[in-house]
Amino acid sequence: MKEPKLLPIKLDNYKPLREIVFETMREAIIQGSLEPGERLMEIQLAEEMGVSRTPVREAIRKLELEGFVVMVPRKGAYVAGISVKDIVDVFEVRAALEALAAGLAAERATTDELDEMERASLYIYEAEDGLIDNIVERDSDFHDLIYKSSRNQRLIQIITLLKEQIQRFRTTSLSQPGRIKHAVDEHKGIIEAISEHNVEMASLLAREHIETALQTFLNAMEDIKR
Repeated sequence: MKEPKLLPIKLDNYKPLREIVFETMREAIIQGSLEPGERLMEIQLAEEMGVSRTPVREAIRKLELEGFVVMVPRKGAYVAGISVKDIVDVFEVRAALEALAAGLAAERATTDELDEMERASLYIYEAEDGLIDNIVERDSDFHDLIYKSSRNQRLIQIITLLKEQIQRFRTTSLSQPGRIKHAVDEHKGIIEAISEHNVEMASLLAREHIETALQTFLNAMEDIKR
């Protein structure tokens, strides 16, 4: 019997079912449970999650919009395969947007927001049991605070979409030896520049932070090929 890819849905009173189904499927793609090139069968996925086909169909459409799924005419929906060129392209765009967010934060961040950034960066070291999933989540929290401090809602929406598209690769990057310590050190530099209202330096360090994350990921991919 084929091993199920998804677990039954646990209902959350604060979220509509379609949102829970979407998040469950997106997480399965990010974690690799649903693999690149795999066909997404609505009936099978609905049965595994214990829901009807309607929220599954809606989730697939939304995942297509976010780049996680591709629709093949007369064949159906498949988990998107992402090339190294695709990854580099997304990282390049994200680096530019992160630089813009950090620069705006240097102009607009409050003292309380700076304190939150400091705590969020320190929390990366304290992630529960040192599990990489928890570390990635804490790292994501840190960046979210910078976006919030930019006070630019359109920027936040665009950069969040890009962040989701590369989420599955952040685990690989942060898993590399020494990367977590270096990332936290890079965070400290960004926070210092923001606290000094140094727009140019904050933008530069934020861009370099993302570029370093990309290079770390590419190096890890090369190691796997050897």
